[in-house]
Amino acid sequence: MFERNLLAGKRILVTGGGSGLGAAMGRRFLELGADLVICGRRLELLETTAAELRKEGGGKVTAIRCDLRDGADVEAMMGAIWREAPLDVLVNNAAATFIAQTEHLSFRAADAILAPTLHGAMYCTLAAGKRWIEAKHKGVVLSILSTSTITGRAFTVPSAMAKSAVLAMTKSLAVEWGPNGIRTVAIAPGAFPTAGATGQLRPEGRDQGWASRNPLGRAGEHGELANLASFLISDFAGYINGEMVVQDGGAHLRSSGAEDLLQWTDAQWEKQRAARMKS
Repeated sequence: MFERNLLAGKRILVTGGGSGLGAAMGRRFLELGADLVICGRRLELLETTAAELRKEGGGKVTAIRCDLRDGADVEAMMGAIWREAPLDVLVNNAAATFIAQTEHLSFRAADAILAPTLHGAMYCTLAAGKRWIEAKHKGVVLSILSTSTITGRAFTVPSAMAKSAVLAMTKSLAVEWGPNGIRTVAIAPGAFPTAGATGQLRPEGRDQGWASRNPLGRAGEHGELANLASFLISDFAGYINGEMVVQDGGAHLRSSGAEDLLQWTDAQWEKQRAARMKS
């Protein structure tokens, strides 16, 4: 359904692009003609992913180490990117989360989620946006959010707060930056299993029948999200601004996805806390 050159001529930065959904989106963007920049904290992982993408026959892929929690590091990364060529699209994909009883969260644990998920998205968006506005260059910001922005979600409260704040940024900047030719859009994915997210959100002991209870009876496939992302950042979506598209098979219409944790025992929570401390 997509033209092979749908994203030709576009330079795209995907945060957290070394694995999971970030890598899946990057792969699809390359297939559709884009040049790709991926960033994250683990340079070795980024370079491995970049090499794999190049080997698959994609276009140009650049890997940059960046700690998105540090505004100065983000600014340095954006400066380096722009010295070669301006970005056309920013994909705020990097995030962190884990399940926890909220009353047991330390300030440090809460910040471990808020810093990359909220602050990182904001730092990257501001750094790209100011450059686009100064140069009168059109741009698109796509943020990968969550259906917790609609339902809330028990036991992942810092993540739900951060994603909701990024949605507020998306809606606000759609109005403020729209006159500059900058669109801000978002996706709220449901369950698209990845090694990282599954380990944090679906540890041993959680109900494993969740996918079958989705209205469509399954989890999402990475390619489905990558295709939606490709459309939203393309010129064909040029009149979509400030909107979040939900892609979860209708799951949020039935449940926020955390109710099974209300039945956990103290022993189960203690085991989960101990496992998190080891990771």
